[in-house]
Amino acid sequence: MTAILPALADALCAVGLVQQAIGSTLVRVARHPEASMPGDAPGITVLKPLHGTEPLLDIALESFFLLDYPRFQLVFGAADPDDPALALVARLQARYRQVDVATVAGPHRAGRNRKVANLIAMRSAARYDLLVISDADMHVAPDFLNGIARSLSRPEAGLATTFYTGLPANGALAARLGAMQINHGFLPGAAIARALGRQDCLGATMALRGADLDRIGGFEALLDHLADDNVLGQRIRATGKQVVLAPALPATSVPETTFAALMRHELRWARTIRALVPFSYAGMITQFPLFWALAALLLSGGATWTWIGLALAAGLRYIIAQQLERRLGFSGRGRGSPALASTPAPWLFLLRDMVSAAIFVMSFWSDTVEWRGNVLEADSGRSDSGRQAEAAPRHMN
Repeated sequence: MTAILPALADALCAVGLVQQAIGSTLVRVARHPEASMPGDAPGITVLKPLHGTEPLLDIALESFFLLDYPRFQLVFGAADPDDPALALVARLQARYRQVDVATVAGPHRAGRNRKVANLIAMRSAARYDLLVISDADMHVAPDFLNGIARSLSRPEAGLATTFYTGLPANGALAARLGAMQINHGFLPGAAIARALGRQDCLGATMALRGADLDRIGGFEALLDHLADDNVLGQRIRATGKQVVLAPALPATSVPETTFAALMRHELRWARTIRALVPFSYAGMITQFPLFWALAALLLSGGATWTWIGLALAAGLRYIIAQQLERRLGFSGRGRGSPALASTPAPWLFLLRDMVSAAIFVMSFWSDTVEWRGNVLEADSGRSDSGRQAEAAPRHMN
């Protein structure tokens, strides 16, 4: 029995490393949108909901003013007319006068999801039928909209989404660990899920035609759902259309400066995923392989073979991460955008996996999540009327 538990822990470690290696290889499909769009490309309205400021927000917003696309409009919205993010938009608008910009500010209709309430108000200012909903903290390359437009040109496409990476917004260890979770945990896992046939809508970027949005009841149909991205994807698929993956790879800012903030944020992710797909969530137990390698060492009482196993696992984890970042060509998005950090040191992967294991265990203690100062309950969102899930496999800002 004393040898069985360490062997089991090492087996979980091996499974996790294999998953990460496969997922990291699959991520390469997310890169390199086809170059330019013809002059008759469809016009696109980009909807950018705002809520306060955070590090790198000015750089993230500026990357949208630098988009290289024939016809596009930026619509920014905030519930508070005095929201400081609107001042950033005003400065960028003055600098890039050639960009078509609209701003919507003021009290929005009541609803559980404030972001969706914002989107409802913003849609009235949209000039084009093709809508791209993008989180405020996303950094994009100039050709971002090219990949979106080409993906939605496919007749079977009802909704386009993208993978995304994490960009530390400061030098804090918490921000680096948060970005590692996105880049080396979420991203390979999402790639595997996609390869297995899942059509998850990843809410950092959601693009669809206005006609398809109206067909499912508009943004109003999402107003009382916390995970609007998941509900939107479910309802688009229910119309017979597909959620397609656009060939673009934006980056999201990771602003946490303390471990407490990071834990709150990641617990929100974990509890919403567990509420949405409880059986799949249980399978995430393999996604922190170095934790299991360390557990094998401790369970064996420090046996030599477990020390060797931990060293090999740490080396493989680091090599997989290096190869992923090399393939993606991590670099800044947009003028003045900071480059993504180089591959973290091996010991950081051990710390990251320890934190991930703790988050996994803590996610079962409660169903409550904290979102923008509000304490809400994450649940499957299904009722007798068949409402779709209110939790989604992505981070919420």
